[in-house]
Amino acid sequence: MKVWEPARPLLARLGAIGKGSAGSGGSVRRRGGRTAPGRRPIPGWRSIRGRVAVVIAVPICLLLAVAGLAVHGRADTLGAAQTVRAEVGLSLRVQALVHQLQRERGLTNGLLGGEKEFRPPLAATRRRVDRALAGMREDNAVGEIIRRRLGRLAGIRAAADRGTADRAATLTFYTGAVDALNAVDPVAETATRADRQLADGLAALRELAAAKESVALERGLLNGVFAEGAFHGREYLTFTEVRATRVAALARFRQVATGSQRAALKRAFATEDAQRATAYENQADDAAVGSVLRADARTWWDAMTVLVDDLYAVQQSVGDGVRGRADRLSHDAETGLAAYLGAATLVAALLAGLAAFASRSLTRPLGALAEAAHDVARRRLPQAVTRIQQSAPDVVPLLLVPDVRDNADGHPLGAAAEITEVATSLHHVEHTALHLAAQQAGLRRNTTESLANLGRRNQNLVLRQLRLITRLERQELDPAALAELFELDHLATRMRRNAENLLVLAGKNPPRPTAAPTDGLEVVQAAVAEVEQYRRVLIATVEPVRVRGHAVADVSHLLAELIENGLIFSPPTEPVEVHGWYDTEDDTYCFAVVDHGVGMSEADKERAHTRFSDSGEEALLAAPTRFLGHLVVGRLAQRLGDGTQVHLFDTPGGGLSALLALPGRLLTPAQAPSAALPPARPAVSSLLNGFRAGVARAEARTTQGASS
Repeated sequence: MKVWEPARPLLARLGAIGKGSAGSGGSVRRRGGRTAPGRRPIPGWRSIRGRVAVVIAVPICLLLAVAGLAVHGRADTLGAAQTVRAEVGLSLRVQALVHQLQRERGLTNGLLGGEKEFRPPLAATRRRVDRALAGMREDNAVGEIIRRRLGRLAGIRAAADRGTADRAATLTFYTGAVDALNAVDPVAETATRADRQLADGLAALRELAAAKESVALERGLLNGVFAEGAFHGREYLTFTEVRATRVAALARFRQVATGSQRAALKRAFATEDAQRATAYENQADDAAVGSVLRADARTWWDAMTVLVDDLYAVQQSVGDGVRGRADRLSHDAETGLAAYLGAATLVAALLAGLAAFASRSLTRPLGALAEAAHDVARRRLPQAVTRIQQSAPDVVPLLLVPDVRDNADGHPLGAAAEITEVATSLHHVEHTALHLAAQQAGLRRNTTESLANLGRRNQNLVLRQLRLITRLERQELDPAALAELFELDHLATRMRRNAENLLVLAGKNPPRPTAAPTDGLEVVQAAVAEVEQYRRVLIATVEPVRVRGHAVADVSHLLAELIENGLIFSPPTEPVEVHGWYDTEDDTYCFAVVDHGVGMSEADKERAHTRFSDSGEEALLAAPTRFLGHLVVGRLAQRLGDGTQVHLFDTPGGGLSALLALPGRLLTPAQAPSAALPPARPAVSSLLNGFRAGVARAEARTTQGASS
């Protein structure tokens, strides 16, 4: 018998309802069997790999933090150097614009003083200023200054060309624009962020720009004064202030400039044009406000222009030096940053490699050991135990966990001494387990043989007793004594069934031979005759059917176990009903044993059905003695063959019903099965309703299990 394998549609639906059983002399319970656990991955830091990773990760994180600080410092240095380099370039472009504005300022001031010869060079200078302005408008800071300070440049130029512009106001306009451009020079903001040499170079560049502005402003101021021939208003005071500003700026420049820069400045002021400009300057210094100055404005302009250009050349030289220093700092910062990043990456990779090597040296042998242990526990040890049980009890097969020091290719795995000790301990555990299995196999074999021997002895004694009682019944004429002999005969019949139960459990009981097929009603009556409270059994409706001879004894025995279970767990006043009908759709014959007792929970029915299915030697030795009847039912159903099924379900109105379904190969119909079931107590229709309700619940559970 293969319980729950659907041989027919009805039986398949019944098999989906749940698991259940009935047995003699005990309630329906089961002891849940354990399932050998499979390997589960060890999550997180609880594994050796995780803990090694944690141990290595902490110093790696600390190292990366220190390296990150160093890299951050180098990155700041690199950023500052690159910023200075970019700002120096911007400053030089600003100074180029300032240089052209200074030239335009001087020429415009001379033109307003009456020197008409300045008009052609002024036009050329204006074009250069416009080109410089076009390249500077896109810069945010400088572009804003240009839009704010030089927005009226076109109007100032037009007024100067017409001769209607005020010379002092025009000079103030240009000077304000130049001062604004020098004020937003980005070099001033970054000088303190670089090294000392770069800071001095930036300071020298800034002071030289101030000195050059003073010289250019003096050139433009005196250009107009010499063109007109006298100072007016505050022009002389402005002249003296400009000279003082130049002297102070040059003094500060000499303090921060290098020797070569000071020498270049000295050469710029030692030229003939510079000496000529100094002579004109002294002449203007000696003149008072309103006195007539007899000086050639063109000569003054040319001489001062040469001096301004020389100062601009010195300024460009200083700027080139600063820019070169910024380039060297940027290159050094880039090299240092790359070195730090490379060193940090190398150290991190080295530590990660060491961590991986350490983790692998631990996890590989442990993994191999765990795989071998799981293979032993799940496959090799059970196979060895099976061989022990099938052979002599003193034969112990050799079973060893593979040495963790060698892998499948024979290469060493580098297992630690502690892991090797664990493997050795596992070897001892294996040997101990095998010896225990051999001892248990012998014990179980002896137990089974004892049960079988005891069952045979009891069976022989009971059979002899039954034959003796039969002879006495034939000879007895007294009705009272005959009734007592009948009771004794019934008691002996029950004893014979119990003896056969022992043989069934031990697997040593051949079925009682019956030559010819037997009517289904007679099979039920034979089963009722083997239970104690047979008077409470109500044979309700049993449709005609004939059971084949080789299955009669087992079917009768199985029904007796189910009937006695119903009698034990139902009130003494309630009958236990037996029904039988032929199912033409599934070609099966069903016996139903219906009681109205305490019933069973779903969990108890599932455990009972497990005992129906698990009827091996392990179940016999592990199940409590009060549940051995379940194993008897399962083994009898197995002996009847595939298609035989035993199923429990709730009786409508309370109680428990047991269904025994016999396949058509065990039956010989006495007549054509009737199309409709005759009424009975309880009606067969109510039993079928109970079956259908159970089927509906089973289908619902099956659907829920599939979805989960």
